[in-house]
Amino acid sequence: MQSIKIILFQSLLCVFLSSCFAQESDSFDIKKQYVKQEVDIEMRDGIKLHTTIYSPRDTSKKYPIIMQRTPYSSKPYGKDQYRSKIGPNEFLMKEGNIIVYQDVRGRWMSEGVYDNMRAYIPNKKGKQVDEASDTYDTIDWLVTNLDNTNGKVGIWGISYPGFYATYSLLDSHPALKAVSPQACIGDFFFDDFHHNGAYLLSYWRATSVFGYEKTAPTAKSWYSFPDLKSEDQYQFFLDAGPLSTLDQYYKEDNVFWTQLKEHPNYDEFWQKRGIIQHLENIKPAVMVVGGLFDAEDLYGPFETYKNIEKRSDNYNIMVFGPWSHGDWARTTKRQAIGNVYFGDDLSLNYQKNVETRFFNHFLKEEATGDTGLPEIQIFDTGKKEWNTFTSWPPKDVYKKKFYLSSNSALSEKSDTSFSEFISDPKKPVPYSEDIKMVFTPRKYMTDDQRFAARRPDVLVFETPVLTKDMTLSGEVLAQLKVATTGTDADWVVKLIDVYPNDAKDTQETQEYLKMANYHLMVRSEVMRGRFRESFSQPEPFVANQKTEVNIKLQDVHHTFKKGHKIQIQVQSTWFPLIDLNPQTYVPNIFKAKASDFTKETHKIYHDSAIEFSILNP
Repeated sequence: MQSIKIILFQSLLCVFLSSCFAQESDSFDIKKQYVKQEVDIEMRDGIKLHTTIYSPRDTSKKYPIIMQRTPYSSKPYGKDQYRSKIGPNEFLMKEGNIIVYQDVRGRWMSEGVYDNMRAYIPNKKGKQVDEASDTYDTIDWLVTNLDNTNGKVGIWGISYPGFYATYSLLDSHPALKAVSPQACIGDFFFDDFHHNGAYLLSYWRATSVFGYEKTAPTAKSWYSFPDLKSEDQYQFFLDAGPLSTLDQYYKEDNVFWTQLKEHPNYDEFWQKRGIIQHLENIKPAVMVVGGLFDAEDLYGPFETYKNIEKRSDNYNIMVFGPWSHGDWARTTKRQAIGNVYFGDDLSLNYQKNVETRFFNHFLKEEATGDTGLPEIQIFDTGKKEWNTFTSWPPKDVYKKKFYLSSNSALSEKSDTSFSEFISDPKKPVPYSEDIKMVFTPRKYMTDDQRFAARRPDVLVFETPVLTKDMTLSGEVLAQLKVATTGTDADWVVKLIDVYPNDAKDTQETQEYLKMANYHLMVRSEVMRGRFRESFSQPEPFVANQKTEVNIKLQDVHHTFKKGHKIQIQVQSTWFPLIDLNPQTYVPNIFKAKASDFTKETHKIYHDSAIEFSILNP
């Protein structure tokens, strides 16, 4: 058990702190180049936050400060204990910057009470605090007390630290000049633990990280992960049954588990923890970074960029690559996700030519805004090449609908018939055919979907073989028209690129697979049907009544090449990525009983449509 805990925690550090570069620099010695100090910086309410500062030993010039605020620890602790790598990337580390890490309020060596996705207070008075004020007070102390700083500050972070990076933009300190939120959480009802109201059961074990509160500063982990005694995630959760049975693993002392159970809807509790709605009148320069196959935080980066662009007049750019969660902070030679290879040195080139350029321009140069970087830099995951645009979505796109027609056709014509399938909670559709127990899922985002296409409870609609390339750029909207014999249901839509029969294997192809006829999942999303009209006020379906369910899939930039086919899959279970819907309406699925779960028949009418944003050739 202890070894599992260590592996899981190391994995979290690698992903979230973005400090584990895959390629080591043999010649660079952190201790020889940097001096480390640890300070406890007092906030306006008297709480002290533990802060680690790495300053270049060369004091002949002044340096900007690049900071990360994290709930995942600024360790190693102790003045003689150094990280092996510091900063966003090795280039910024080697050229010299003051690199700062801080344990956020209530975590690790910092004082105070932790509040998961702490709500922003727009007009703070007196000693009121939030993450914006903690960031402001920290920057104020740093620029006042550190020697050899040029007075300019940058902030970066991946995942939860990305959320804190976004937070720094609110009520920002005048010294804060450049911020890069990366894989940034935007709203916990649409990122990580929920997707459109459906609970991501696959993140259940991560509840340990966020749910247990500590009582005093500590350098040691105060939480532990449940020992599930299984290597088969699907079977474990299927045997466990309703969500309420998982209470045996998390008691009332796990604050986050209690919050999830008590707030199944998008009520005030979740709404005030969202940060997207506050992104207006932003002053610092921003570079939002995301992965097009990020299983954890895809909603946040897109919505962060779009909302800043819409409601602010600052320098604001976006970079999206063919990455899973945090891949851009590594320097793996071959960039691949699961079975799909995208190219060589993609992350290294981003670090050297994009990330380093962004921070250096605003922190070390005259900062005119003329960075030489494009407004939009995004990878075409079909052609496997970088593209640049002046806006997102691109200006030169048009909308086109394809209907989920009869005879399993994805066509430009609809009809009045329907297809149906039986959805059985006792035999749900897996999200992956791999047998494993994962901490948080990743690989499934590009997994081969043939296993699902061949199930009777998955409907398949596809085009003929394409005679020319078709590039989808921007939002994908599923406009379903459905009916169910029950009173609740989940609806899952997957956009799939069907490869031709002559597609070649690569070294990443799993042994039991072939890339010939590979069904690449380009994008997917779930809608918990009860939230089809409102996320805050759910309502049941009327049995057997035709009903509209619209599902916004996150943006894509993918060329379906000549010789490929576009496929849509529709299903109602996706297990155990998401929890099981009883299919009988209950007020709170977290409290559903085994008897609430029923087998139901679902219909998809053939005037259902998928609306694509297509790039003009």
